[in-house]
Amino acid sequence: MLNDIFRVSFIGHREVENFVHIEEELENIVRILIETKEYVEFYIGRNGEFDVLAASAIKRAQKDYGKENSLLILVIPYYVAHIKDYEKYYDEVLYPEELYNVHYKSAIKKRNEWFVNNTDMLVAFVERNYGGAYKCFRQAKEKGLRIINLYKQ
Repeated sequence: MLNDIFRVSFIGHREVENFVHIEEELENIVRILIETKEYVEFYIGRNGEFDVLAASAIKRAQKDYGKENSLLILVIPYYVAHIKDYEKYYDEVLYPEELYNVHYKSAIKKRNEWFVNNTDMLVAFVERNYGGAYKCFRQAKEKGLRIINLYKQ
């Protein structure tokens, strides 16, 4: 068992402008974390462009550094029929127990709350003050989590 697991969650809007810049920033953050932390668990959703950019940056970094000290974990808000396809891409697929009985209409919100409650740092792309990504960002801020908002970069 590793002594120091650093957990990082990614949250952002479904659509991302200037995605080349955001992808570069994500890759820099991921590489720094892999280089400086004993072990990193990257928690991610699959609900929009930011999630895809983040997962791609993590996969590229793992290709360069190996997977010895990092894990890319897809956190699903509800069970999906094609989970086997996800298991081929992500290192692990996690369906948190506390989401089992959540109505599907509130499942993403509850999954985002799970991110806040189970992470050391939040990497975000939040440019407006409404929507699910913003609510998660606000909760993380209220909790005092370390946050990197790439919108402000």
